[in-house]
Amino acid sequence: MTAKTTTATKTYDGFSEEERAAMKAHAEDLKATSRRGTKGDAESEVLAKIAEMQEADRVIAERVHTIVKSAAPGLISKLWYGMPAYAHADGKIVCFFQPAPKFKARYATLGFNDAARLDDGTMWPTSYALTTLTEADEARLAALIKQAVS
Repeated sequence: MTAKTTTATKTYDGFSEEERAAMKAHAEDLKATSRRGTKGDAESEVLAKIAEMQEADRVIAERVHTIVKSAAPGLISKLWYGMPAYAHADGKIVCFFQPAPKFKARYATLGFNDAARLDDGTMWPTSYALTTLTEADEARLAALIKQAVS
């Protein structure tokens, strides 16, 4: 006799719905990049993704995009797990903007990957919470981005 288990009694400790959606978005990003090849415009895809965001995140994402493009014009805009990201020519992501709803967070973040050169001793931040951007915040972000690509 085979024992039956019901899904009502099981708990699943795997990926959350948001994590699965991010992985699906990443697969779509890779497919789009593959189809586009060297043709096409990843910049317009990033701007379209920013335009889809809720107003509070969209305003911050637009400013972050402008700051990144100004502070590090050599970085390439691309989508990464469905988020606006900025990479070296070799495709390695330096930084990315994560809107608050992406993983049900209470604030948006600007994250830096290991391609960013922000090393400072034995410990340093790799992401920053963004609730609004003042002029001082924008200057600090520009300096961080410049350092990240130096």
